[in-house]
Amino acid sequence: MSNITNWGIMATGKIAHTFAKAVNAAEGAKLYACASRNSEKAAEFGKLYGAERSYGSYEELAADPNVDIVYVASPMSCHYENVRLCFEHGKNVLCEKSITMNSEQLAELVKTAKEKNLFFMEAMWTKCLPSFLKANEWVRSGKIGEIRAIRADFSNPVDFAPEDRLFRPELGGGALLDLAVYPITFITAFLGYEPVEISSSVNFGRSGVDTDEAVIFKYKNAFASMTAGFNMENENRAVIVGTEGRIAFDQWFFCTDTVRLFRWDNVLLEESVTPHICNGYEYEILEAQRCLSEGLKESPLNPLSDTVSVMKIMDGLRKDWSYSFPNE
Repeated sequence: MSNITNWGIMATGKIAHTFAKAVNAAEGAKLYACASRNSEKAAEFGKLYGAERSYGSYEELAADPNVDIVYVASPMSCHYENVRLCFEHGKNVLCEKSITMNSEQLAELVKTAKEKNLFFMEAMWTKCLPSFLKANEWVRSGKIGEIRAIRADFSNPVDFAPEDRLFRPELGGGALLDLAVYPITFITAFLGYEPVEISSSVNFGRSGVDTDEAVIFKYKNAFASMTAGFNMENENRAVIVGTEGRIAFDQWFFCTDTVRLFRWDNVLLEESVTPHICNGYEYEILEAQRCLSEGLKESPLNPLSDTVSVMKIMDGLRKDWSYSFPNE
């Protein structure tokens, strides 16, 4: 590969706009191509962000030999088929979260990526951010002792709209795959993927999707709790409490640029502030590019085994709630 990575963006919705801005700000990245199922929308998106090519079909993007890696930005219900299409054309993939609708779909995609020797990663940008990496460093170095508790929340009010993908079961709507995936990923990244027990409560909305949930994770020597949902505004902070101190993430923990280390008696020991280069998405872009340049097929910061484990936990929650998506 050259020093420049040619990115292709598949789908041109809201999240794709955020990602395109980050590609244009990330060193070594080039927005080479974009695709929509509507050629006019693709052309408009491409002109807005300076893409060399725009396509009116996903097939054309996946078949372009100059595309090094595809960012899949389509609705969750389409991730499986869109990623498969990319793999069929030998394309590396960074796929928006949640990466699939369930573990079965994910297992097949992971298997295919390995068989075809392709890079595959969920776009869990939180795990690539300097704030998250600094907290990880503090935990590994024993700065807070042994972890005893974690709290992480992500609730963001969304007005009900029957046409919105968030409220459409057939598109993978609901708070679990859209919001709760963040605190679940955060908690398990620090405490592990095999809690002794998981208990939860859930509310369902008028369209049938889960709108709010609370989950408690019990580990051998620790607890973790989280809430997520569409019906309230929360501070959306996260804290990791240990025997010798705690680590506090600022509001919007999953994308904050600020994290603080406190001693057990609440004395501030260290503060890490790393302003985003653009909007925070650039860090997962840089990580994917690093992996490609080093010939890695998955990211050490966000390995596929972590993504698989989180998806299994979410599958388990849905099973407890007796909730499944259409056509599953």
